[in-house]
Amino acid sequence: MYETTFRRALLGAAAAALLCVGGVQAQDANKDGAKPQYGGTLEVGTMFVTLSALSWDPHDWNWKLNHDTGQFYEQLIAADLDKSVRKGGKHPFVADAYLATEAQRGEIAEKWELVDNPLSVVFTLRKGIMFPEKPGVMASRELTAEDVAYAFNRLRSSPKHIGGYYDFVGSVVARDKYTVVFNLKEYNAEWDYRLAWGFYTTITPKEVVDAGPNNWKNVNGTGPFMLTDFVAGNSNTYTKNPIYWDKEKLGGQEYKLPFLDKLVYRTIKDEATQLAAIRTAKLDLLETINARNIPELKKSAPQLQFAKRLSILGSFMALRTDTKPFDDIRVRRAINMAVNKKEIIEAHYTGEAEMHAYPMYPDWDGYFDSLDKMPASVKELYTYDPKKAKELLKEAGYPNGFTFKMQFCSCSADHVELAPLIAAYLEQVGIKAELKPTEYGAFLSAMTTRKHEAGYLMNSSHTNPTTSIRKSFVSGQTWNPSIYSDPKFDAKMDEVYRTRDEAKRKQLLREMTVEIMDAAPYLWLPTPYVYAAWWPWVKNYGGEMSAGSLRPGPIYARIWVDQEMKKKMGH
Repeated sequence: MYETTFRRALLGAAAAALLCVGGVQAQDANKDGAKPQYGGTLEVGTMFVTLSALSWDPHDWNWKLNHDTGQFYEQLIAADLDKSVRKGGKHPFVADAYLATEAQRGEIAEKWELVDNPLSVVFTLRKGIMFPEKPGVMASRELTAEDVAYAFNRLRSSPKHIGGYYDFVGSVVARDKYTVVFNLKEYNAEWDYRLAWGFYTTITPKEVVDAGPNNWKNVNGTGPFMLTDFVAGNSNTYTKNPIYWDKEKLGGQEYKLPFLDKLVYRTIKDEATQLAAIRTAKLDLLETINARNIPELKKSAPQLQFAKRLSILGSFMALRTDTKPFDDIRVRRAINMAVNKKEIIEAHYTGEAEMHAYPMYPDWDGYFDSLDKMPASVKELYTYDPKKAKELLKEAGYPNGFTFKMQFCSCSADHVELAPLIAAYLEQVGIKAELKPTEYGAFLSAMTTRKHEAGYLMNSSHTNPTTSIRKSFVSGQTWNPSIYSDPKFDAKMDEVYRTRDEAKRKQLLREMTVEIMDAAPYLWLPTPYVYAAWWPWVKNYGGEMSAGSLRPGPIYARIWVDQEMKKKMGH
């Protein structure tokens, strides 16, 4: 099976030329300068096309919330999409939760300021932002500072919140109708992310909470769309908010948003069905496509437009450092040397992957060091050396290898194929991996309750430079599947958060990255390139993915569908 899969992958390796690491190759979907059109429906297979909404309530602290609710729940800050690569800027807006300071714009907030005495962040809100009427839930009314304070105080009261996440915040108060003040106990380098545009910064009104915030029929926000239908495992349907406040400036003229009448997320679990849907225009846009499928898709649907990006999801097998034999660094390093990562790139990923692009993302200027700049001890982990792997196993007391369970999600087509390849490599050094595919809900629950197997093959988002290290390797963190724990490492992370000077933070994080890679709590795996594809009637789009933290709502609000072109093309 192992050799057959590799041979098949090699035969299909007709990949597009690689771009610079982290870069995006995109076609401007409005390069002709066409005038915007109102109306129509956009059918999307999102970057999480296989996964249905996990929750509608921010109080649940689920990672996917912004992706599903970001069309109607807004935040204090969002991405300034006018600074996108497509519009001549330098920001691709593909990273899941990274917004450089110069790439931010006020959304609910009109302006904001970090104040030293007393230490606080003061947000001044836009006037006239309205909640639409939601029969049985709330009347139409203006958003105020009281809504912001209420939403944040509720968020941090959740028993599911990430430990320590809001510990740097003292109180959140509405100074007046349009001013909200976050009083801080101490400086935190992630203050803008954690307060204004992160995963857990959604503004949810009290009326929705009172009505039942996890019932999709009750949700209501100030964003460009309203959730009007939800079928678990099938679709989310969003309809235009007629009183949305924001505008898009094109050709010197301002246009009221959104352009679309309707936005539909399709949940499609099977990869072949996803490809058929974009090829036959049942989908207008498919956001994530395995690179090996692109050559055939270009042949069968030559009018499609494409954007290429380095995946925002790092791929690895977490090795539980609290469990034998993975509590021994020699065993963890041996596993890394036993897997031929170069061959995985060439065969499994048809050449379209980067050997080293996690836990730091290459687009993070000053935070990321390429593999050639790493010390020899780190480079060794990426070098296929089964002989040395066997020597290390012998040193650690496992001359005949051992058996362990490798758990992975059946929702990931990539990992369904990758798991047996990894197992085949490990078998060559005497390690037997028993494969355990798991449905997504159980897979995630196993990790969050610490009941996951000793080997846990997963993807995890890069997030941003500080969070990437904190969430994955600091003691007690939810998203720390290797259960890695080192008090000295934790103390360094605390220092990073206290450091105001970004140049110093960059230096500290580069050092911490080397340290954690050397410790090998993961089998470090390549990061693939992926593609988005859309039909030419999808306008004002160029492959942008996130306007905050996995939040595409402001991007979809600016897309329009050239309905006449779509009709002329037979769809």
